[in-house]
Amino acid sequence: MPQRRLFTLSSLVLASGLSFIVAGQAAAETAVKGGTLIYLEQQAHTTLYPPAGGFYPNGGLLNQITDKLTWQNPETLQVEPWIADSWSSNADKTEYTFHIRPGVTFSDGTPLDANAVAKNFDVYGLGDKARRLPVSEVINNYDHSEVIDAQTVKFYFKKSSPGFLQGTATIGSGLVSLSTLARNFDQLGDARHIIGSGPFVVSDEKLGREVDLVARKGYQWGPKNLTQQGPANLDGIKIIVTPEDSVRIGALLAGQADFIRQVQAYDEKQASEQKFPLYAAPTRGVNDSLSFRPDNPLVAELKVRQALLHATDARQIVDTLFSENYPVATSVIAKSAAGYVDLSASLNYDPARVKTLLDEAGWRPGSDGIREKAGKKLALTIYESLPQPQNKEVLQLIAQQWKQVGVQLTVKAGDAGSKTLDNLDPLKTPLTVSEVGRADPDVIKSMFYPLNRDALLQKGGSSSKVQQFRDDKLNALLVNISTEIDPAKRLQLAGEAQRYLLDNAYVIPVFEEPQVFAGAPWLKGVRFEAVGRPSFYGAWLEKR
Repeated sequence: MPQRRLFTLSSLVLASGLSFIVAGQAAAETAVKGGTLIYLEQQAHTTLYPPAGGFYPNGGLLNQITDKLTWQNPETLQVEPWIADSWSSNADKTEYTFHIRPGVTFSDGTPLDANAVAKNFDVYGLGDKARRLPVSEVINNYDHSEVIDAQTVKFYFKKSSPGFLQGTATIGSGLVSLSTLARNFDQLGDARHIIGSGPFVVSDEKLGREVDLVARKGYQWGPKNLTQQGPANLDGIKIIVTPEDSVRIGALLAGQADFIRQVQAYDEKQASEQKFPLYAAPTRGVNDSLSFRPDNPLVAELKVRQALLHATDARQIVDTLFSENYPVATSVIAKSAAGYVDLSASLNYDPARVKTLLDEAGWRPGSDGIREKAGKKLALTIYESLPQPQNKEVLQLIAQQWKQVGVQLTVKAGDAGSKTLDNLDPLKTPLTVSEVGRADPDVIKSMFYPLNRDALLQKGGSSSKVQQFRDDKLNALLVNISTEIDPAKRLQLAGEAQRYLLDNAYVIPVFEEPQVFAGAPWLKGVRFEAVGRPSFYGAWLEKR
C-alpha cells in the first residue's frame, strides 16, 4: 500500500509541486487482504432509513452495511440470488414467496430469517406513522406478509406489482435488524443505530464529518454470483465528508485518499492524465431535469411551459459545463433505463418558436425586456439542488438562455433555510430540479406520482391556494406501469408516460446524470450497483 497520512480538512494543504502516483503495474492476480480504504464523500449522509436511502451519500453508506433479498446484476440487469436463495410468484404478481438462506445474522447476532424479512417489508410497504417511517417508493400495493416457516416468507399485494422483485434489490430495501426498525425516523441519521447484515459494520461516527466501518469477520452471504465470497478483503473504510471539490481531487492525486465521489467534469482531465481511473456509473432513471408546478399561474398554461422547454439549449449546457460522461437527454429517462424511447425531436432548442408561443399566450416584452401580462412579469424562481453536479451553474446558464426570450429565472441557494418549505409551495417555487435513479420502469412513477415524490406537486404542496392542478390521465398511466404484468406492455406504457410528460411540457430533461467517481490506481475490485452506488465488498488495496 502507498504511504500516506490521514488528514483533517483544516490542515490539508495541496501544493502544486506534489509528485503524483501514476498507475503502471499490472493488477494483482488475487485480492490482497487488509488495509483501510479512505473514501472522500462530497456531502454528509442524512437519514439511513433504507427507503429514504436514495440520496447518494446515504446509499453509499447503506450499500456497505446492509444486504438485500436479491441482487440486480449491473451488466445484465437480471435479478439474482442474495439473501434469498430462490423465489416464485403467482401469475398476476400479487403474491411472492422467498426462501431465505440459512445461517444469516445481523451484526448484533440476531437472525436474518423469514420473520425479520417479513417485519422489514411490513414497515417498508406500509410505513409506520407512530415512528414517522414513510412507505418505500419502490413498493406498490403492499398488503401484508406471512411467515411460512423459519426460512420462507410470502408477500401479498392488493394489485399486481410486477416491479416488486426488482424493488427487493434496491437500496431502499436494505435489510435491518428489528432493533433498528423499532427506532424513530429522526434517530436513523446516526449510522451507529443502523444494524445490518452487510460485509461492513459501523464502528464509529463523528456526525456530519466521518464514519468508520470495519469488516465483519464472519460474513459469508454475499450475492451468490459474485466472484467475491466470504468476508471483505479490506479491514475497514473511513468515509470523510469533504465538500470542496478541489480538496477531494487534490487529496486523491496526492495519495492521501483512495476513492472519491462527485468528480466534477472540469476535474476529470487531471485525474485521467495522472492515470487515476474514472468511474462514470449510470443511474438509469429520470434524467437531470426541471419539473414544473402547474398550480403556479405563471406556468399553468401549456404554451408557456412549451416555450420554456424549447428555450432550453441542453447541448450548450453539456458542451459548456460537462464531459462525454454526461449525455444530452433525449427523453424523460436515460437511454440505459428500462422502457426508454427516443423523444429528442420533442426537445429541440427553437428560440423562434419560443417567441411565437409566448406571444400567443399573451406575454409581451416589457420595458426591461422581461415579458409581462396583466401587470405581472414572467419571473420565476428555482432553488439549486446541491446533490446534482454543477447544478448552480446549470441553472444560471438556463437563466441566461431564458432571458434571451424575455423570461426571468432567479436561482436561489441550495442551502437556504427557506428552501424546504418554499419547494413545497408552488406559488413560491414554480420549478424544481428533479432526478432519480432506478433500473425499472417504476422509476417514472416514483418521480411524478402524487403519493411518491410528486415532482409536479399534484397534492397542492403547502400552498394556501385552492388546488386546481391534477392530471388523472398521467396518474393512471403511472399506476398502470406499476401494475402491468406483461413485460412488453409495461415497457410500452413507460414510453407512453414519457411522451405524455413531454407533450404536456411538464418536465424539461437536460442531461443523463451519472455518478462520477475517481479511484487510486492501487485500488482494485470496486463494483457498482445497477444505479451507480459503490460496493467495496470485493475491493482491495494493492501492495506496491
